[in-house]
Amino acid sequence: MSGLRILVPVKRVIDYAVKPRINRANTAVETAGVKHSMNPFDELSIEEAVRLRERKVPVEEIVAFSAGPPKAQDVLRTAMAMGADRAIHVTVEENKGDLEPLGVAKLLKQVVQQEKSNLVILGKQSIDDDANQTGQMLAGLLNWPQATQASKVTVENEDVTVIREVDGGVETLKAKLPMIITTDLRLNEPRYASLPNIMKAKKKPLVKKTLADFEADVTPRLKTVKVQEPPPRKGGVKVEDVDGMIGKLKELGAL
Repeated sequence: MSGLRILVPVKRVIDYAVKPRINRANTAVETAGVKHSMNPFDELSIEEAVRLRERKVPVEEIVAFSAGPPKAQDVLRTAMAMGADRAIHVTVEENKGDLEPLGVAKLLKQVVQQEKSNLVILGKQSIDDDANQTGQMLAGLLNWPQATQASKVTVENEDVTVIREVDGGVETLKAKLPMIITTDLRLNEPRYASLPNIMKAKKKPLVKKTLADFEADVTPRLKTVKVQEPPPRKGGVKVEDVDGMIGKLKELGAL
Protein backbone atom coordinates (compact mmCIF):
# COMPACT_ATOMS: atom_id res chain seq x y z
CA MET A 1 0.00 0.00 0.00
CA SER A 2 1.31 3.44 -0.90
CA GLY A 3 1.23 6.08 1.81
CA LEU A 4 -2.00 7.81 2.71
CA ARG A 5 -2.22 11.43 1.66
CA ILE A 6 -4.91 12.69 4.02
CA LEU A 7 -6.73 15.98 3.56
CA VAL A 8 -8.58 17.29 6.61
CA PRO A 9 -10.83 20.35 6.06
CA VAL A 10 -11.38 22.41 9.21
CA LYS A 11 -13.63 25.39 9.91
CA ARG A 12 -13.47 28.30 12.35
CA VAL A 13 -16.80 28.61 14.14
CA ILE A 14 -18.23 30.30 17.22
CA ASP A 15 -17.01 28.31 20.21
CA TYR A 16 -19.47 25.62 21.25
CA ALA A 17 -19.64 27.00 24.80
CA VAL A 18 -20.82 30.44 23.63
CA LYS A 19 -24.55 31.17 23.39
CA PRO A 20 -25.06 32.76 19.95
CA ARG A 21 -26.88 36.09 19.65
CA ILE A 22 -28.81 37.39 16.65
CA ASN A 23 -27.55 40.65 15.17
CA ARG A 24 -29.73 43.77 15.19
CA ALA A 25 -30.69 43.39 11.55
CA ASN A 26 -31.97 39.84 12.16
CA THR A 27 -29.93 38.62 9.21
CA ALA A 28 -27.28 36.46 10.90
CA VAL A 29 -25.67 35.45 14.17
CA GLU A 30 -23.47 38.13 15.74
CA THR A 31 -19.82 37.17 15.35
CA ALA A 32 -17.99 40.39 16.29
CA GLY A 33 -16.14 40.09 19.58
CA VAL A 34 -17.25 36.48 20.05
CA LYS A 35 -14.87 33.65 20.91
CA HIS A 36 -14.18 31.30 17.98
CA SER A 37 -12.51 27.90 17.82
CA MET A 38 -12.18 24.87 15.58
CA ASN A 39 -15.42 23.11 14.72
CA PRO A 40 -15.64 20.17 17.18
CA PHE A 41 -16.31 17.60 14.45
CA ASP A 42 -13.18 18.79 12.63
CA GLU A 43 -11.13 18.24 15.79
CA LEU A 44 -12.24 14.61 15.59
CA SER A 45 -11.07 14.46 11.98
CA ILE A 46 -7.59 15.78 12.74
CA GLU A 47 -7.32 13.43 15.71
CA GLU A 48 -8.31 10.41 13.64
CA ALA A 49 -5.80 11.24 10.90
CA VAL A 50 -3.04 11.50 13.51
CA ARG A 51 -4.15 8.26 15.18
CA LEU A 52 -3.97 6.41 11.86
CA ARG A 53 -0.30 7.39 11.73
CA GLU A 54 0.20 6.36 15.36
CA ARG A 55 -1.37 2.96 14.59
CA LYS A 56 1.44 2.43 12.08
CA VAL A 57 -0.80 2.87 9.06
CA PRO A 58 1.46 4.23 6.29
CA VAL A 59 0.58 7.94 6.29
CA GLU A 60 2.65 10.02 3.90
CA GLU A 61 1.17 13.39 4.82
CA ILE A 62 -1.67 15.05 6.72
CA VAL A 63 -2.76 18.39 5.24
CA ALA A 64 -5.20 20.69 7.03
CA PHE A 65 -7.32 23.01 4.87
CA SER A 66 -9.60 25.93 5.64
CA ALA A 67 -11.43 28.55 3.60
CA GLY A 68 -12.33 31.55 5.70
CA PRO A 69 -11.30 34.95 7.04
CA PRO A 70 -7.68 35.72 7.99
CA LYS A 71 -8.34 34.61 11.57
CA ALA A 72 -9.01 31.08 10.28
CA GLN A 73 -5.23 30.66 10.43
CA ASP A 74 -5.70 30.12 14.16
CA VAL A 75 -7.56 26.83 13.68
CA LEU A 76 -5.02 25.72 11.08
CA ARG A 77 -2.20 26.32 13.55
CA THR A 78 -4.17 24.30 16.10
CA ALA A 79 -4.56 21.49 13.56
CA MET A 80 -0.80 21.46 12.98
CA ALA A 81 -0.17 21.52 16.72
CA MET A 82 -2.37 18.41 16.97
CA GLY A 83 -0.29 16.64 14.32
CA ALA A 84 -1.05 17.87 10.80
CA ASP A 85 2.11 18.32 8.72
CA ARG A 86 1.16 21.50 6.88
CA ALA A 87 -1.83 23.67 6.07
CA ILE A 88 -3.54 25.52 3.23
CA HIS A 89 -5.59 28.64 3.90
CA VAL A 90 -7.89 30.08 1.24
CA THR A 91 -8.69 33.60 2.39
CA VAL A 92 -12.34 34.62 2.10
CA GLU A 93 -13.25 38.21 2.90
CA GLU A 94 -15.15 38.37 6.17
CA ASN A 95 -17.91 40.57 4.77
CA LYS A 96 -18.76 37.91 2.18
CA GLY A 97 -19.86 35.44 4.86
CA ASP A 98 -19.37 31.68 4.84
CA LEU A 99 -19.16 29.66 1.66
CA GLU A 100 -22.09 27.36 1.01
CA PRO A 101 -21.57 23.57 1.19
CA LEU A 102 -21.61 23.11 -2.59
CA GLY A 103 -19.03 25.86 -3.05
CA VAL A 104 -16.81 24.31 -0.39
CA ALA A 105 -17.16 20.88 -2.01
CA LYS A 106 -16.15 22.28 -5.41
CA LEU A 107 -13.17 23.99 -3.82
CA LEU A 108 -12.15 20.82 -1.99
CA LYS A 109 -12.38 18.80 -5.20
CA GLN A 110 -9.68 20.96 -6.74
CA VAL A 111 -7.53 20.82 -3.61
CA VAL A 112 -7.81 17.01 -3.58
CA GLN A 113 -6.70 16.86 -7.19
CA GLN A 114 -3.82 19.29 -6.68
CA GLU A 115 -2.60 17.55 -3.52
CA LYS A 116 -3.20 14.05 -4.92
CA SER A 117 -5.06 13.15 -1.73
CA ASN A 118 -6.48 9.64 -1.47
CA LEU A 119 -8.38 10.04 1.80
CA VAL A 120 -10.46 13.00 2.99
CA ILE A 121 -11.59 13.01 6.62
CA LEU A 122 -13.95 15.82 7.55
CA GLY A 123 -16.52 16.58 10.21
CA LYS A 124 -20.04 15.43 9.39
CA GLN A 125 -21.24 19.01 9.92
CA SER A 126 -20.19 22.38 11.30
CA ILE A 127 -22.00 23.55 14.42
CA ASP A 128 -22.87 26.95 12.93
CA ASP A 129 -24.98 26.01 9.92
CA ASP A 130 -25.49 22.25 10.66
CA ALA A 131 -25.86 21.56 6.93
CA ASN A 132 -24.28 18.06 6.96
CA GLN A 133 -23.77 18.24 3.18
CA THR A 134 -20.17 19.00 2.24
CA GLY A 135 -18.75 15.48 2.61
CA GLN A 136 -21.54 13.91 0.58
CA MET A 137 -21.30 16.55 -2.14
CA LEU A 138 -17.52 16.12 -2.36
CA ALA A 139 -17.92 12.35 -2.73
CA GLY A 140 -20.39 12.95 -5.55
CA LEU A 141 -18.14 15.43 -7.36
CA LEU A 142 -15.12 13.10 -7.10
CA ASN A 143 -17.17 9.94 -7.68
CA TRP A 144 -15.50 8.40 -4.63
CA PRO A 145 -17.03 5.99 -2.09
CA GLN A 146 -18.10 7.60 1.15
CA ALA A 147 -18.85 6.59 4.73
CA THR A 148 -20.62 9.18 6.85
CA GLN A 149 -20.86 9.62 10.62
CA ALA A 150 -17.98 7.27 11.37
CA SER A 151 -17.58 5.96 14.93
CA LYS A 152 -14.60 3.69 14.09
CA VAL A 153 -12.16 3.66 11.18
CA THR A 154 -9.78 0.85 10.21
CA VAL A 155 -7.37 0.99 7.27
CA GLU A 156 -5.60 -2.12 6.01
CA ASN A 157 -3.74 -1.96 2.72
CA GLU A 158 -6.19 -0.36 0.27
CA ASP A 159 -9.25 -1.42 2.25
CA VAL A 160 -11.08 0.90 4.63
CA THR A 161 -13.63 -0.35 7.15
CA VAL A 162 -15.94 2.16 8.81
CA ILE A 163 -18.39 1.45 11.61
CA ARG A 164 -21.22 3.94 11.94
CA GLU A 165 -24.12 4.16 14.35
CA VAL A 166 -27.61 3.89 12.88
CA ASP A 167 -31.06 3.72 14.45
CA GLY A 168 -31.19 0.54 16.48
CA GLY A 169 -27.59 -0.57 16.08
CA VAL A 170 -24.40 -0.16 14.07
CA GLU A 171 -23.59 -0.51 10.40
CA THR A 172 -20.24 -1.65 8.98
CA LEU A 173 -19.13 -0.35 5.59
CA LYS A 174 -16.12 -1.40 3.54
CA ALA A 175 -14.60 0.39 0.57
CA LYS A 176 -11.31 0.84 -1.21
CA LEU A 177 -9.24 3.99 -1.37
CA PRO A 178 -9.64 6.75 -2.44
CA MET A 179 -12.49 7.57 -0.06
CA ILE A 180 -14.42 10.25 1.84
CA ILE A 181 -15.11 9.79 5.57
CA THR A 182 -17.16 12.12 7.76
CA THR A 183 -16.72 11.93 11.52
CA ASP A 184 -19.16 11.60 14.41
CA LEU A 185 -18.70 12.34 18.11
CA ARG A 186 -18.05 8.75 19.23
CA LEU A 187 -15.06 8.34 16.93
CA ASN A 188 -12.40 9.52 19.38
CA GLU A 189 -11.42 12.02 22.06
CA PRO A 190 -9.35 14.85 20.51
CA ARG A 191 -6.06 15.59 22.22
CA TYR A 192 -5.10 18.96 23.62
CA ALA A 193 -2.36 20.73 21.72
CA SER A 194 0.65 20.83 24.05
CA LEU A 195 2.76 23.97 24.36
CA PRO A 196 5.81 22.37 22.66
CA ASN A 197 3.64 21.27 19.75
CA ILE A 198 2.06 24.72 19.52
CA MET A 199 5.55 26.19 19.20
CA LYS A 200 6.50 23.59 16.57
CA ALA A 201 3.32 24.36 14.62
CA LYS A 202 4.50 27.95 14.12
CA LYS A 203 7.35 26.60 11.96
CA LYS A 204 5.21 24.25 9.87
CA PRO A 205 4.29 25.43 6.35
CA LEU A 206 1.03 27.35 5.97
CA VAL A 207 0.31 28.31 2.37
CA LYS A 208 -2.03 31.23 1.77
CA LYS A 209 -4.24 31.32 -1.32
CA THR A 210 -7.33 33.15 -2.53
CA LEU A 211 -10.46 32.04 -4.33
CA ALA A 212 -8.95 33.49 -7.51
CA ASP A 213 -6.35 30.70 -7.41
CA PHE A 214 -9.09 28.16 -8.06
CA GLU A 215 -11.62 27.70 -10.85
CA ALA A 216 -14.39 26.58 -8.50
CA ASP A 217 -17.74 28.36 -8.79
CA VAL A 218 -18.58 29.38 -5.22
CA THR A 219 -21.40 31.76 -6.14
CA PRO A 220 -24.04 31.76 -3.35
CA ARG A 221 -27.31 30.07 -4.28
CA LEU A 222 -29.16 30.79 -1.07
CA LYS A 223 -30.32 34.01 0.53
CA THR A 224 -31.00 34.31 4.23
CA VAL A 225 -34.26 36.16 4.59
CA LYS A 226 -34.47 36.36 8.36
CA VAL A 227 -32.83 34.89 11.46
CA GLN A 228 -34.70 34.83 14.75
CA GLU A 229 -34.45 33.06 18.08
CA PRO A 230 -36.97 30.34 18.90
CA PRO A 231 -39.90 31.47 21.07
CA PRO A 232 -39.40 30.96 24.79
CA ARG A 233 -40.78 27.71 26.12
CA LYS A 234 -43.99 27.94 28.08
CA GLY A 235 -44.09 26.57 31.60
CA GLY A 236 -45.41 23.07 32.10
CA VAL A 237 -48.44 22.05 34.14
CA LYS A 238 -48.89 19.32 36.73
CA VAL A 239 -51.72 16.81 36.62
CA GLU A 240 -53.03 14.73 39.51
CA ASP A 241 -53.44 11.40 37.74
CA VAL A 242 -53.52 9.60 34.39
CA ASP A 243 -57.07 10.72 33.65
CA GLY A 244 -55.98 14.31 34.18
CA MET A 245 -53.05 13.82 31.79
CA ILE A 246 -55.30 12.32 29.11
CA GLY A 247 -57.76 15.16 29.53
CA LYS A 248 -54.99 17.74 29.17
CA LEU A 249 -53.63 16.05 26.06
CA LYS A 250 -57.09 16.07 24.50
CA GLU A 251 -57.44 19.73 25.41
CA LEU A 252 -54.17 20.48 23.59
CA GLY A 253 -55.27 18.45 20.55
CA ALA A 254 -52.53 15.85 21.02
CA LEU A 255 -55.07 13.01 21.27
